[in-house]
Amino acid sequence: MKNLLKSGVILVVVALLLGSCSSNERSGSTGWKYNDQKWGGFEKLDYQGQATGPNLVLVEGGTYTMGITDQDVTYDWNNVPRRVTVTSFYIDETEVTNLDYREYLFWVDRVFGESYPEVFQKALPDTLVWREELAFNEPMVETYFRHPSYDNYPVVGVSWLQANDYCRWRTDRVNEMILIEKGILNPNAEQKDEDNFNSESYLVGQYEGNVRKNLKDIRTGGERRVRFEDGILLPEYRLPTEAEWEYAAWALRGNQVSEKDELISDRRIYAWNGNTVRYQKRDKQQGFILANFKRSGGDYMGMAGRLNDNACPTAQVRSYPPNDYGLFDMAGNVNEWTLDIYRPLTSTTLRDVENQDLNPFRGNKFQQKQLDEEGKPVEKDSLGRVKYRYVEDDEVSNRENYKVGQPFNFLDGDQQSQAFYDYGEHTLVSDKARVYKGGSWADRAFWLSPGSRRFKDEDKADRTIGFRCAMVRVGSPTDEPSGIAFKSKKKSKPRRYK
Repeated sequence: MKNLLKSGVILVVVALLLGSCSSNERSGSTGWKYNDQKWGGFEKLDYQGQATGPNLVLVEGGTYTMGITDQDVTYDWNNVPRRVTVTSFYIDETEVTNLDYREYLFWVDRVFGESYPEVFQKALPDTLVWREELAFNEPMVETYFRHPSYDNYPVVGVSWLQANDYCRWRTDRVNEMILIEKGILNPNAEQKDEDNFNSESYLVGQYEGNVRKNLKDIRTGGERRVRFEDGILLPEYRLPTEAEWEYAAWALRGNQVSEKDELISDRRIYAWNGNTVRYQKRDKQQGFILANFKRSGGDYMGMAGRLNDNACPTAQVRSYPPNDYGLFDMAGNVNEWTLDIYRPLTSTTLRDVENQDLNPFRGNKFQQKQLDEEGKPVEKDSLGRVKYRYVEDDEVSNRENYKVGQPFNFLDGDQQSQAFYDYGEHTLVSDKARVYKGGSWADRAFWLSPGSRRFKDEDKADRTIGFRCAMVRVGSPTDEPSGIAFKSKKKSKPRRYK
């Protein structure tokens, strides 16, 4: 009898809980019912938070001292330490590999190769970066990108512009995969030219696809396509900003004294603790090299029988221990592109610039969709992408938060700063110069420090530069509910798409 009563109580509680999540739930401001066709059909989602995309790791944001921590042996003074904050974001666990990039080329060739072969040619990496006048690297020209032996090695010879194109392509493929796995679209390998899945084109109604079953439309009782407000599609993949990349590389969370204090025990020179590039703990791994780099002149890998980093030139991703965020190769192996335009002094070091200590970034070129007379996006382009245009200065003259449409030169190279970069005469810095960081297989240990930075033109490639993707985190900065006093003691696992 007691068991029956207990079971009855449980059933009542469950029924009450289910009832609270049904269409009987009401607006706290108007009293109207949510998710009820009779009450207009306004939808309130039971949203569980942003899912983690393939190969991404959530990096919980926070404040840190951005800048160089080792002796500035180059005397560039181009990364002066300063306090900044970055919001939470996602970043790839590993660098993009040759296999990943070949998958991208395969898709581009299949969809655009017949009608727009120039799109495929534009995406090809520059394998000639391996050539050198006084070295026999010709085998690498032919094998490094194409041979299966190098499938899991980081792709190189990819310019900053090409890396951005890859990020946009990856956004669309991941979102298309999500819709397929949710049973909304059927797989469609027959996409050609402009008739291909693009996240933005789909959201604005300019791509239909092979529909399996759309979502239920509570307002009409019929079906509807997925909307941005549903929270199903992920934000865009992109390159990390310099501040994000450096924050993720330091991984100072590993030196947090306790979860109750805002204290770290030590700063770092590299992506790990200590002032050496060798593993220091007393176990079988003691003395092992922690990254792939050039130890000294002419020593790229050590002696036969006792190779120090066991790689020449690059190494497979995940060959060395991850940092305290679980990220591999944030030091060594290959340098990595970041989103920023390079300037010797960043905006946060200028005294007359305020409020640039949150998500600092130089490189904004504000855009907006091209709209027709009815205020709707104009027809997509021949590659299936929504058309954008750059914002003009006269369009923002009445705004208080920003005054120029393309502020990548703001107070450093524009008329307000009374400075300019005389490219080719006195400097190699131009508006095409992009920051790369991390050090590579061909660099000395100094460049492994996350605070070091260099630059290269966005349309140039190198055998020592690769990249990884990042993504913004929307909503709560963690996978736990917002707030401090009501924080769950049990950590929740992130939702992850397979």
